[in-house]
Amino acid sequence: MKTTSGIPYLPDNDLAGPAELVNPIRARRTGGKLLNIDRILLHSPSFARGWNSMFGAIRNQLSLSPKLRELVIVAIGALNKADYEYAHHEPEFLKAGGTKEQLSALADVPAALDNTKLFDEAERATLALTYEMTRNITVTDATMKRVRAVLPDQQVVELAGTIAGYNMVSRFVVAIGIELE
Repeated sequence: MKTTSGIPYLPDNDLAGPAELVNPIRARRTGGKLLNIDRILLHSPSFARGWNSMFGAIRNQLSLSPKLRELVIVAIGALNKADYEYAHHEPEFLKAGGTKEQLSALADVPAALDNTKLFDEAERATLALTYEMTRNITVTDATMKRVRAVLPDQQVVELAGTIAGYNMVSRFVVAIGIELE
């Protein structure tokens, strides 16, 4: 099986790579099964190692709330048409406390930015930062002030890093053509 760009997925077995590289990736995955993204990243062991370390930290070691983290990831998936990213994080968003109504609203992120019925101020500020970083790259002073009013500095740094990281993921999965398992 190959990505839409023609790069073959490595097998989900001992041939995927050396145990010292593959086992930490498996440990981060439910049931230890490699995802298609892992099976592509393993074409470059150094890249796969760094990727796993960074996203392991984002997913498991930050003080940023899981709900805000997953809100960011789903919004980026929608904004960048990264269906793989969106599909993998939709259940994570719900598990972290997001609602099905919020997920529906995220199909139109610009409209969700002002949706006071479904999103609280911290969520709307997070969406504003996500939108500006994803679409404009530069962030307005007003948006940064808004985010800093609802989150401590450590979480602002973590939020910006999560947004940057998952923009990288979305661009990678779209460019390579990684398909949903």
